[in-house]
Amino acid sequence: MEDLSKVSVVLPSLDPDEKLTAVIDGLLEYGFQDIILVNDGSREENLHYFTDAVKAHSEITLLTHEVNRGKGAALKTAFTWFLANRPQGLGVVTVDGDNQHHPEDTRACALHMLETGRVTLGCRDFSLPDVPPRSRFGNRTTSLVFKLFCGITLSDTQTGLRAIPRSAVEVFTQVYGDRFEYETNMLLAMKTNGIPFDEVKIRTVYIEENKSSHFHWLRDSWRIYKLILAHFFRYTLSSLVCAGVDTVSYWLLSLLLSGFLGGFSLTAAAGVTARVISSLVNFFLNKNVVFRTHVSTRRAIGRYYALAIPQMAAQVLLTQGLYTLFQISDRAGGLRTLWYVVVMVVLYFVSYTIQQRWVFAPQKSESAR
Repeated sequence: MEDLSKVSVVLPSLDPDEKLTAVIDGLLEYGFQDIILVNDGSREENLHYFTDAVKAHSEITLLTHEVNRGKGAALKTAFTWFLANRPQGLGVVTVDGDNQHHPEDTRACALHMLETGRVTLGCRDFSLPDVPPRSRFGNRTTSLVFKLFCGITLSDTQTGLRAIPRSAVEVFTQVYGDRFEYETNMLLAMKTNGIPFDEVKIRTVYIEENKSSHFHWLRDSWRIYKLILAHFFRYTLSSLVCAGVDTVSYWLLSLLLSGFLGGFSLTAAAGVTARVISSLVNFFLNKNVVFRTHVSTRRAIGRYYALAIPQMAAQVLLTQGLYTLFQISDRAGGLRTLWYVVVMVVLYFVSYTIQQRWVFAPQKSESAR
């Protein structure tokens, strides 16, 4: 097992107090030898905590933003500096400066990362009675949204304790976002790039119900949720675009083929060809725009049609099945149409989930859990 000499601690801080000193002392006590401290545009009255730390400990490198740019920008500044200045470094571990991460847990996550080569997330237990209600509700809600819309199962979506191998650090420097949404984008990037991860249980510490946090629950929650829900909205837009392509293709093909075919032959030829065209457009939009996956086209397209064909059959069978089961007459057009729409909507959500978790998912040897 590797020691911690090749792991750099990334410690972003905004307007710190004496807790920053405690964090640094604890990290050094538990064996860390390289701390990248980032002053993210702190107020003048708080600057002495940075200068005192640098004077007291040669293990600290101080990076400074002249104005506040956000936690995401601070993390990326440290990641970029690490890659340029620590060529032998095996990875980093990110820590919050409010003393809510016990240094023993930080060490455990770093060592797990070194042993496995996987991103390691330090995850808290939100079922404990001393967890603030807003934190418990926020994490459970975000975890559910992550699972439903992104296909990622996480027990702590907001953890700031993350041990990251060098290869993943390189990926994360290219991730969009400058504030709290950046940490959410890191998780989404793990899914997109097939970066494997593990969770390690850590202490659940809230000091004064997390009052020192710079997280603005409404503004920053919106930044996070809009990123997660963007997957589903892009999927919806892709489906609408392809419905338009299907309609226009059918119309054009009907005009072109009307001189050669007629009746059912014309309808079948135009309909099948239009559906093939629109499904190919849908496939490439979903692969490159919606799920943004690097999985091979050959593998994904086989799975796509293995899903699409049974889905088309299911639409017909489930719709007709209700008519037969409840002996609905053809004259009950409103009810027939309503049931057709219900089946279509259910299959729409089922298709989204299967495409996300199977069709466009990274291979098992590469994917995150």
